[in-house]
Amino acid sequence: MGSQYSKRYSEEFKRDAIALARSSSKTITEVARDLGVSPESLRGWVKRDRIDRGEGGPGELTSAEREELTRLRRQNAEQQKTIEILKKLRPSSPRTATGERGLSVHRCGEGLTGVFIAVRWLTWGFVLVHVWA
Repeated sequence: MGSQYSKRYSEEFKRDAIALARSSSKTITEVARDLGVSPESLRGWVKRDRIDRGEGGPGELTSAEREELTRLRRQNAEQQKTIEILKKLRPSSPRTATGERGLSVHRCGEGLTGVFIAVRWLTWGFVLVHVWA
């Protein structure tokens, strides 16, 4: 069973360990033992490097693709929250003389905890809505 504390290795150390594992005639387990890292960690680093260099199998994402997927999923979740808030606001917004809802929405910017949206009603002025990320 492993330690409850995980070690963090620098990118430079990982790069050097991957290069050593790839160029050595030793097994990954032997190289890992020589470096003082777990064989599972080194095996994962080598696999990730192989995928990032385009040698992975079909359906395996590179690190850049995984980061983009994470960013897009976060952005999608943020937009879904915004949509839910706006759905809740719409029925209570006042109507103009022509019967239209006097509601306009503007994205103000992003903060550390989410997105700020300004909702403007014709009769009530501005209300600032914060969507948590």
